Amino acid sequence: MTLSRRAFAQVLGAGAAAAALPFPRLVFAKTPTLSPVRLNANENPYGPSPAAIAAMRDALSLSSRYPDDEADALAADIAKLHGLSADEVLLGDGSSEILKLVAAAYTSPSRSVVIADPTFEAIGHYARATGAEVVKVPLDSSFAHDLGKMAPANVGVVYICNPNNPTASITPKAAMRAFLDTVPATTMVLVDEAYHHYATSSDYESVVPLVKSKPNLIVARTFSKIYGMAGLRAGYAVANRDVIKKLDAQKAWDSMNLMALVAARASLADSGFVAEGRRRNSATRAHVVESVGKMGYKVIPSDANFVMIDLRRDVKPVIAHMRSEGVRVGRLFPALPQHLRVTIGTPEEMQRFLEVMR
Repeated sequence: MTLSRRAFAQVLGAGAAAAALPFPRLVFAKTPTLSPVRLNANENPYGPSPAAIAAMRDALSLSSRYPDDEADALAADIAKLHGLSADEVLLGDGSSEILKLVAAAYTSPSRSVVIADPTFEAIGHYARATGAEVVKVPLDSSFAHDLGKMAPANVGVVYICNPNNPTASITPKAAMRAFLDTVPATTMVLVDEAYHHYATSSDYESVVPLVKSKPNLIVARTFSKIYGMAGLRAGYAVANRDVIKKLDAQKAWDSMNLMALVAARASLADSGFVAEGRRRNSATRAHVVESVGKMGYKVIPSDANFVMIDLRRDVKPVIAHMRSEGVRVGRLFPALPQHLRVTIGTPEEMQRFLEVMR
């Protein structure tokens, strides 16, 4: 708009009059800045199922009650899903709590934990608190767990993240089955299947069905990833009932809150949400991999909701620069100092990432 001289003088006069007033003072808002693009924590950018949100809204009136009934109902739902009994299921405040319970129950100064390098480090952190040694075994040339080197003597727990974080790679089903057939019965094997729902490779399979025949097998799952509930904290373990009892002895009562419980139940019932989440992730991931390839960079084959890009250079300055441009990507992983981990966000978020990367 253009102002006449008279109108402009009136604006100036009004401003001067306002400035003379002792109160209230005029405060000019800063120019709004764009929200950061969060591609650093392997979160689901689409959020929880609408059914989960509705369930939480409906449960607000029950917030004054302890969530025992809802916990029992969720455990029953999970047991039915996997063809198990409820006493073969243990709920957790995210699958991270499951990892903590396994470390508390099965590691000690004389019972080490063996993990891949790199992998999700939480159980190593928890095991050190028990005084246990943490043994790291590098991934093999295909970025799978080198299982032949992961069961030395006096091991309390072997931890296998499959698909693996941060590489998004899988350990083939034949190798997993062979390992579970040969590992000593006194060694617990914890398989973390946080990214199970995203895996599409024909060489991948869940080991949940083997729980019935493998008394030393524990499988952890989470609602943080495909179900979009990272902020709610909901997870579980399935295992032999005697193992579940031992883990439960380490557990805080009612560690899962009411909202997480009802949201988890609603999420399990919404099978279409999982299928749509897998489809969206696969399509966007394929576009990102293709685009990065055209820039001349290779990506570790991904069966998760993130990718690991080989930049062929120190990744730290790249991470810092991207953050300065409002794009948050994964941190440095010392075992792969030239690889950049990037969560698969929405198409719009990934377009912003690709622009900054270029």
